[in-house]
Amino acid sequence: MVQTWSSWKRFPDVQFGGHLEAPIGPGVYEVRHTMTGRVMAFGHASNVANALTDLKLDDGVGPIARLFRRQPLVSRVADLEYRTCATATRAEAKTAASRLLGLRQTAWRRRMDMGGAAHYQG
Repeated sequence: MVQTWSSWKRFPDVQFGGHLEAPIGPGVYEVRHTMTGRVMAFGHASNVANALTDLKLDDGVGPIARLFRRQPLVSRVADLEYRTCATATRAEAKTAASRLLGLRQTAWRRRMDMGGAAHYQG
């Protein structure tokens, strides 16, 4: 079965009553930094909406509490965007995430190989 990604969406600002647009069922999600494109989170879940909601993105706590808590991915949620890919089952989501991760790693290796070859030719 062919899955398609949603368009990129900015994370909502909860102070202004924003909400996530994500599947309540199984699927794959990807979160990236808007300006750099750096992938901040990638995974599969039986409930994509809950998985995105549960990500540790912005802490808003004092410096003492930060010592004992997991560090946030970024300092501002407004700097992030996300996309999702719905699947029929959790097993299908896991397979899709594994396949997508493999494709990403292959592309990264090719990019590194091409970059390394360019340095040696010059």
